[in-house]
Amino acid sequence: MVQVPVGAYDCDVLVVGGGIVGLSTAYAISRVAPGTRVTVLEKEPGPARHQTGRNSGVVHSGIYYRPGSLKARYAVRGAAEMVKFCAEYGIDHAVTGKLIVATERAELPRLHALVQRGRENGIPVRELGPAQLTEYEPEVRGLAAIHVGTTGVCDFTAVARRLAEASGAEIRYGARVVRVDRRPERGVAVRTAAGDVVRGRVLVNCAGLHCDELARLTGDDPGVRIVPFRGEYYELARPELVRGLVYPVPDPAFPFLGVHLTRGVDGVVHIGPNAVPALAREGYGWGVVRPRELAGTLAWPGSWALARRHWRYGAGELRRSVSKGAFLEAVRRLLPAVRAEDLVRAPAGVRAQAVLRDGALVDDFLIKEGARAVHVLNAPSPAATASLPIGREIARRALGMLDAVGGQGA
Repeated sequence: MVQVPVGAYDCDVLVVGGGIVGLSTAYAISRVAPGTRVTVLEKEPGPARHQTGRNSGVVHSGIYYRPGSLKARYAVRGAAEMVKFCAEYGIDHAVTGKLIVATERAELPRLHALVQRGRENGIPVRELGPAQLTEYEPEVRGLAAIHVGTTGVCDFTAVARRLAEASGAEIRYGARVVRVDRRPERGVAVRTAAGDVVRGRVLVNCAGLHCDELARLTGDDPGVRIVPFRGEYYELARPELVRGLVYPVPDPAFPFLGVHLTRGVDGVVHIGPNAVPALAREGYGWGVVRPRELAGTLAWPGSWALARRHWRYGAGELRRSVSKGAFLEAVRRLLPAVRAEDLVRAPAGVRAQAVLRDGALVDDFLIKEGARAVHVLNAPSPAATASLPIGREIARRALGMLDAVGGQGA
């Protein structure tokens, strides 16, 4: 047992997870409450090695998300703040705008619904016909489109590094948490795989792909299970075919946005991702299998309920994973000129998707509190875009806990 002796705190707030959300939390605490001692534990040798550093780099506008939801509020606010942050610190970024394109008549009502949702979320949206569409993207074809001007791209890994530097926190890399001892009357102590013990007054769980496991280690029931979905990407060998960002009309039943085209800040055009079940929490390829983690996913009733409910959708995603031809077919709906030799495999990402016991996908950010602990239990896309306001919300909760415990155990 790792115990928390009186008067032996290493920090006031102990953050587990050195992705963009954990580092934004440390940054927010330093701005709101200077002098608060913050330690960040990250199991990798550097920041942003998983969801933060393995996405398409899009600064999302917030158009997709239910009005009033945390995703909608934080994405709209976060997009503007992220652009400002990048400009202030000289981080590569661009506000490019994006197209959402309907390629079939059945998609037109969903496209019009997005226009309304965008307006409800305060996002400027322009409706386009086929001729206007080709003015933005000469090689893209569709029946109709909308242009969202506030969408952009940036280097989220560079943002995470800058947040780490600017936070003033003590950041320990290579520090994988293996045990937690939470004493409500004293605080929290964690032991790392290296045998180090770190003691704090309040724990913040930003462990991403492992957040539900860390919640259980703390003694709290997360009520959800992280089910990892791998997103596979290709790079476009002829990047001149795409000028900016091009998306299909998403299916509202899923949090995934479909295979899209993204020109990043480096000029490379990424195509993807799909969404297939990963066989490990960090399963970036079919060859990465961790039996204990896979067994945990399969033991969760929600995994089976999800599979039964959406097996047709899942079958299509699996087909695009194992067949380059099927992936090409999906891309050609938007970009008819693309050829098989234009698609070059690129590194994959894994989405940490929280699933409820009944198989429902958690469709909003999810933050829960326990005694002396704040758990971030669902923060997939657009969490990178929204990381600055998310960090402030987590900081508010953690600092409220510090105020509540006052000098207890100090």
